[in-house]
Amino acid sequence: MSTNEHAAPVLELTDLSVSFSTRQGLIRAVDGLSLSVGRGEVHGIVGESGSGKSVAMYSLLGLTRDANASITGSVRFEGREILGSGDKAMQPIRGGEIGMIFQDPMTALTPVYTVGWQIVEQIRQHTDLTKAQAKARAIELLGEVGIPDAKRRVDSYPHEFSGGMRQRVVIAMAMSCNPKLLIADEPTTALDVTTQAQILDLMSRLRDVHNSSIVIITHDMGVIAEMADRVTVMYAGRPIEAGPELDVVRHPRHPYTWGLLGAVPRIGERSERLATIAGNVMSPLDVPVGCAFAPRCAYVMDECAARPPWSDGDHRSACWLSDTQRVALRRKES
Repeated sequence: MSTNEHAAPVLELTDLSVSFSTRQGLIRAVDGLSLSVGRGEVHGIVGESGSGKSVAMYSLLGLTRDANASITGSVRFEGREILGSGDKAMQPIRGGEIGMIFQDPMTALTPVYTVGWQIVEQIRQHTDLTKAQAKARAIELLGEVGIPDAKRRVDSYPHEFSGGMRQRVVIAMAMSCNPKLLIADEPTTALDVTTQAQILDLMSRLRDVHNSSIVIITHDMGVIAEMADRVTVMYAGRPIEAGPELDVVRHPRHPYTWGLLGAVPRIGERSERLATIAGNVMSPLDVPVGCAFAPRCAYVMDECAARPPWSDGDHRSACWLSDTQRVALRRKES
């Protein structure tokens, strides 16, 4: 866990919103996201597909380039505003100070260059290493992420790797310059359980050795429990719960978070079916003005027609249920 709770945050998002104008209407992919990531801290962003997790991270790096996109709010990295910065200003930041593990390894690598060439190019772009030193570093990284015979495979092309192997290459590239902030978008996708553990351990060592901060985007509560210091839960583009990992996992305040945790299988317990969250994922065109989760919530009430405010304190949620109601409902469910 982070020991830098009182240091200035490495990353600070304030009321970040990302919307897209379409023929069907306005899509609010991210709607008022605020979070802070301290130095050496791991911050987990959790939610179903389509909740706005990846769009938020792409936007802070200036990678949301749709002509119909509107991005507002504030993104401060190392104390300086970077939202809206041009490519020239972002060039030393992307890959150098902020590393990104992209979710889809099939499209994250250029097919006409070897994986080693691509890692070496990034290292030389952001460091003073020679070509030979950068290649040695690339081989070292490939070995650390579990690529067998890394000295030979460094000269292989992406199509010569399986999907899981390509994911490891993407992870090696993101970590190549020991970034101050690592954004990991579903970093363990397509990896077996053993390799998942190795990758999470590698990310932990990056934090421990270089005091790097990490943002993990995932729907896997197990990864959150393993890695995160703090958690932000998102639904339909909106943050709905945030706080220290232990508080969010052990004492969740929002019914959506209850559903996410309830769907996690528990060792030693047998049941005919895993718990599920009723209904379907919300279309971004149909998000209600009030509580976004209301159409799927078993505890919906009249107040939910209005958007709930954030509660006070370090562990916050956006829900109209009172503390007394939450305790009673959780006791009834358990």
